[in-house]
Amino acid sequence: MNKFSIAVHGGAGTILKSNITQEQEAAYLYALDEALHTGYSLLEKGGTALDAITAAVVSLENCILFNAGRGSVFTKTGTHEMDAAIMNGATMQAGAVAGVSKIKNPVELALKIMQESEHVLLSGDGALLFAKEKGLQIEEDAYFFSQFRYDQWQQVKNENLVALDHNISISADAKAMADEKKFGTVGAVACDMFGNLAAATSTGGMTNKNYNRIGDTPIIGAGTYANNNTCAISCTGHGELFIKAVAAYDVSCLMEYKGLTLQQAMETVTLDKLVKINGEGGMIGVDANANLAMIFNSEGMYRGMQSSNGQKEVAIYS
Repeated sequence: MNKFSIAVHGGAGTILKSNITQEQEAAYLYALDEALHTGYSLLEKGGTALDAITAAVVSLENCILFNAGRGSVFTKTGTHEMDAAIMNGATMQAGAVAGVSKIKNPVELALKIMQESEHVLLSGDGALLFAKEKGLQIEEDAYFFSQFRYDQWQQVKNENLVALDHNISISADAKAMADEKKFGTVGAVACDMFGNLAAATSTGGMTNKNYNRIGDTPIIGAGTYANNNTCAISCTGHGELFIKAVAAYDVSCLMEYKGLTLQQAMETVTLDKLVKINGEGGMIGVDANANLAMIFNSEGMYRGMQSSNGQKEVAIYS
């Protein structure tokens, strides 16, 4: 039996132990472990990397703690606009959705787009129509309501500020909140026992975002990428900078063309290239030998990984 592994993330940024209560920390660690277990158990039974990452991201989307699916942040107009992407490293097929509302699990819509349409990326009302045609679960706005997210939005909605996600505790000052960055994207990468790779990412975007802003998550090669010959990557960070850096694909390129290892390539992109353009955040990755890496240049990243060689880690801080 070949080695297999999976990694998950729940966002990166200014995540300090001093700002999180013991109860909050325990809740985040439990949710990460639950997603990790959901995906790993499928791999253990001979499931595909694609099945494992989908299940893991659905688990994170269903958790109100994370800025994806149910816990998505509020836009400038008080709605929710969610993005997601998925990629199969074995076939190089990809599916993505941008700016969609009411979809319980955007990652499942991305999967449907990949498997049951001739397209890669759908957006807005058209994506919602496609989801309904495919029988995906639709929820009313109340399902996505979180008092915590709502209170954060109230602080910045009249300030023309965009918060890259939420503060750990509600800030009394809107500007301080906008400066206190946490990128609440969720994602998963996996290598199954057949050596196939897959990656998926899902997000609610920025608090108070305007003009239907879209970040790196649904852009294949920027926030999400998978190729059996190199790696599978899921990113979390300041989307605009990850788009400019073509961050996920750049890791693959460094492995393919320069012969770097997964760890070396991810460190080059995250700790050097992104830092030079003030691109804060991180990424998780896996290669075809099931080697895992979780690299970030911020104060912390909600993350977890598990491998068939007995390696397991669930962590928050740097």
